[in-house]
Amino acid sequence: MQFQLYQAGWSLLGGAIVGAASVLYLATHGRVAGISGIVSGVLERTPDWRPRLAFVGGLVAAGLLLARAVPSFFGASPVSLGLIVAAGLLVGFGTKLGNGCTSGHGVCGMSRRSPRSFAATLTFIATGAVTVAAMRYLGGS
Repeated sequence: MQFQLYQAGWSLLGGAIVGAASVLYLATHGRVAGISGIVSGVLERTPDWRPRLAFVGGLVAAGLLLARAVPSFFGASPVSLGLIVAAGLLVGFGTKLGNGCTSGHGVCGMSRRSPRSFAATLTFIATGAVTVAAMRYLGGS
């Protein structure tokens, strides 16, 4: 029970940090903090690519610092790093193609009560549930 409360506390803190970063990005740049759109702007060298790059750099730096400070958060993965990178690139491509992403819709859009974001978030969750069920049924990890 104590471990579950410990994990819940970290999850709550992480959610609060994501929410604060989203609000800060919206307040300072007037744009929703959709990660796929931000990364796409860096790659396409939009006029505001430098602040976008700083945002992405902050995400990477925070992850690296956390991995160094609390390595137990990052256990061994049963999946290869190459597969994780390929999956991330496919998700990024798909979200860019679909004009939205989990952070933009799931965090920012849901907080604004956007009907489009509710539909998108339900689609993300349903797709994830189907993928997990299929992987387990087909014997994947």
